[in-house]
Amino acid sequence: MGMNIDYLQTFREVAKWNSFTKAGEMLGYAQSSVTTQIKKLEEEFGVVLFERWGGKIKLTQAGVQLLEYANKIISLLEEAKQNLSEQMELAGTLSIGTIESIAGFYLPPYLQAFKNKHPKVNLLLQQGICKDLLKGIKEGKYDLAIILAQKQEDPDLNFITIKEEQLVLVAKPDHHLVQFSNVSIKDLSGEKLIITEQRCSYREIIENLYRSHAIRLEYSIELESIEAIKRCVSYGLGIAFLPLMTVDEEIKKEELAYIPLSYPEIKVYLQLVYHKKKWISQSMQRLINLLLES
Repeated sequence: MGMNIDYLQTFREVAKWNSFTKAGEMLGYAQSSVTTQIKKLEEEFGVVLFERWGGKIKLTQAGVQLLEYANKIISLLEEAKQNLSEQMELAGTLSIGTIESIAGFYLPPYLQAFKNKHPKVNLLLQQGICKDLLKGIKEGKYDLAIILAQKQEDPDLNFITIKEEQLVLVAKPDHHLVQFSNVSIKDLSGEKLIITEQRCSYREIIENLYRSHAIRLEYSIELESIEAIKRCVSYGLGIAFLPLMTVDEEIKKEELAYIPLSYPEIKVYLQLVYHKKKWISQSMQRLINLLLES
């Protein structure tokens, strides 16, 4: 068949505007070119597609039927192009930088859902602290990062808040502070803390909290691992501020207990980060959409 798909697109445009001139303007063709393409279609199908009526044009019955077919054909071609393009692009590797608490307690179900839909995409998950993750985004080490920190700003980076997360103070269930209904920050004076490493974002929040209340921060153990911190707390080696998502199960099982602070909620924010100049691939956009839908 000598027909070109462009002829069908031109035909649709003429039908849309009921004008050869307007269709030419919208498509960037001369009117003569539009006329030629319509004539070739008419020759191909052996029908008249437009008739003149009172100085205007309108579709003939044959034109109405061809328009239905043209819409279906063009729609199918666009769908095929999109699907084939996505299949080619939804492969390769996505490099994701995040922190331990997110990697262990938040991301797994979303990564599973993503992999079920896009099995050809390899997900490279690397852990670090927030400052290093942001540096890694700037240096191109990661495609995107997911951090848990106070709200951030950087002229080179896009930050999208996914959700708020509360920092809670937990202890062994028989700890003497658990029995009170209200515990002030001042009441924590002299209590041994089990804390995360020096550069962790919520370590800084806790240090600032103690500093603002003129309390000396005394810690018994410093650990990198959230799991290790929880185990030490459960053995009565100290108390700890941790993201709620990381201790929710232990609270329900009564392996840990809240210390009910009278201080307003200490909030951090789960944030998705990528470079403003980063080209967002289909796979990266799909993962971003999945996380934001949560």
